[in-house]
Amino acid sequence: MTPTPSDDDYRRLLSLRTGLRRFLRWSEQQAQAAGLTPTQHQLMLAVRGHADPRGPTVGDVADHLLLRHHSAVGLIDRAEAAGLVTRRPDADNQSVVRLHLTDTGSRQLEALSELHLEELAHLAPTMQTLWDALERDSDGGRRATPHPAARPRQPTAPPPRHDPRRQL
Repeated sequence: MTPTPSDDDYRRLLSLRTGLRRFLRWSEQQAQAAGLTPTQHQLMLAVRGHADPRGPTVGDVADHLLLRHHSAVGLIDRAEAAGLVTRRPDADNQSVVRLHLTDTGSRQLEALSELHLEELAHLAPTMQTLWDALERDSDGGRRATPHPAARPRQPTAPPPRHDPRRQL
């Protein structure tokens, strides 16, 4: 059973939410100053940050942006018309469309990302303190079960599997 939140818990939650909202507001202002909508910035980040070197699909982008597929299509249409992204058919499956940044989109995203990384470096100590507080129990010790909002813990290496062939 989860203990009742303390006054300190409420203060930490308020501080965390306020910090997140300030960062998001700041981020939106930076995107607008660069001539982009905040959602165009997020779209370009979802395209550039995607792990697949072939580029994300529309569905991948919708998942990252927490949008419905048709809403992502509309956003991509507008970003494509603005010269920020392109659509290309997947080399292995012509029914799949992959998204890529244009040179213009890449330059704008790089400039915004430099600003964001700098701002995050300023916020890191405060955010670290708040995350650490979420990982402690009411006695100040490490929680046996991580708080749902806490960062994922580093997985430990699994024990080596027994392979009977190696005994020979």
